[in-house]
Amino acid sequence: MKIRTISLRSRIFFAMIVLTVFSLLLIVSASYLQYYAQSDEYNIRRLVRKETQVRNHLNYITKRDSAYNQLSKSNYLEEFESVSTIHRVEYALFTLEGKPLFYSYVQNENIDEQHRLNQTILENLFRSKSLRIGEQNKAEKGRFQSSYSVLTDSFDTPYAILYFPYFEDISFSTTELNTFLMRLYQIYFLMMAVTIFFAFLLSSFITRPIEALRRKIEKTGLFKGNERIRLRYASTEIQSLVKSYNSMLDALEASAERLAKSEREQAWQEMAKQVAHEIKNPLTPMRLTVQSFQQRFDSQDPDVHKKLNDFSKMLIEQIDTMSGVANAFSDFATLPQPKIQEEDIVEITRLAIDIFDTKKIEFIASNKSFSWPIDRTQWIRVITNLVQNAIQSIPETRESKIVINLHIDFSQITLKISDNGTGISPEDFNKIFEPKFTTKTDGMGLGLAIVKNIIDSLNGSISFTSELDQGTTFVIKLKRISHGI
Repeated sequence: MKIRTISLRSRIFFAMIVLTVFSLLLIVSASYLQYYAQSDEYNIRRLVRKETQVRNHLNYITKRDSAYNQLSKSNYLEEFESVSTIHRVEYALFTLEGKPLFYSYVQNENIDEQHRLNQTILENLFRSKSLRIGEQNKAEKGRFQSSYSVLTDSFDTPYAILYFPYFEDISFSTTELNTFLMRLYQIYFLMMAVTIFFAFLLSSFITRPIEALRRKIEKTGLFKGNERIRLRYASTEIQSLVKSYNSMLDALEASAERLAKSEREQAWQEMAKQVAHEIKNPLTPMRLTVQSFQQRFDSQDPDVHKKLNDFSKMLIEQIDTMSGVANAFSDFATLPQPKIQEEDIVEITRLAIDIFDTKKIEFIASNKSFSWPIDRTQWIRVITNLVQNAIQSIPETRESKIVINLHIDFSQITLKISDNGTGISPEDFNKIFEPKFTTKTDGMGLGLAIVKNIIDSLNGSISFTSELDQGTTFVIKLKRISHGI
């Protein structure tokens, strides 16, 4: 059974939504608990404060009249009533045995033994170190609390028990809490909408580079035109992934180029060997036959001799042409190893240029002479091919201008050959060094391929820049190599 996976984009989106909902519940719960904790704390402090005020007032009355043992007399009932009225509270007084003395919320004539304090309360009260205990009305929890405390004289002698009930008015606090929670819900619903919007944008922003990388990988192939990924403002991890992908493309293209080059060269080498073999075989017999016929031929007709000479000359020219073609293919096929010797690189370059019309060529060298390890024959062939191409690229209607610049230092030489010809079309840039590629009607397309092979065999590099109808510049760089003489 195929397990359906959830996309990273969906995971990020839902994770942000869940995180927002969880934070909402957590904050609401914490606010609710904190609110009621503060409410309970406030009511306890208020109970203690009110109780203390009543205690102090009662102590003042009894101390004033030294009435510690006379509290049951009816003349103090008005005093006790005034305490309740002044402080706006309800309370009750009991003897140390728990008999009722005064109830602010019960008529005096209705007080009887049923209002007596519970024996358990008395035991717990006198057992307490502070001589005070508090109770929570379980039937009305959160709304009604009470305390029992022992009243003492100035000598800390107990003389009565104060019962102090405290009624909480939670209607306002409950309304305030509900209002607060409602506003909090409204804020979080708005936050939820904003979170959904930004979660969608953020998940798309985070996964966009990965999605682009996935699409590029799907299109990647050995012989395809692979495009590199360029991302701005991506994270370090994504940039590292993109960098690895681009490096893989470089290696893939290099491998494809080497493979294609190897296949092309192998095919052309086999073809060149075959062509050279097929052309060279009849050349020598043909030449010997023609020469022998010229020597033995004797005719009375003087015109015949002239015709034969013309024929022989033409035939020899054709044979020489075929031989040149064969040699060109043969040179490309055999790829001879360079014979490196110390030569004056400036002199060799100048000699190679001198076979052309030097009025059209400007030669500039950074040194008058300089010894350099080079294959003399191959270097002359390189110069000859490049200069010949430069001359042929200039239209007859344009004044030729070819500049050859040779810059030399101890570790490297740089040769630049510039012309003002028709230039190279951008779509031909990748084909310019391929065998049998040519833009001329009478060329074999081997000149630049041979030049590239020679430069590679010398551990050098060749490149070019070109603009249509402006000209082309070839740049050759050679580094000094070790050799044996």
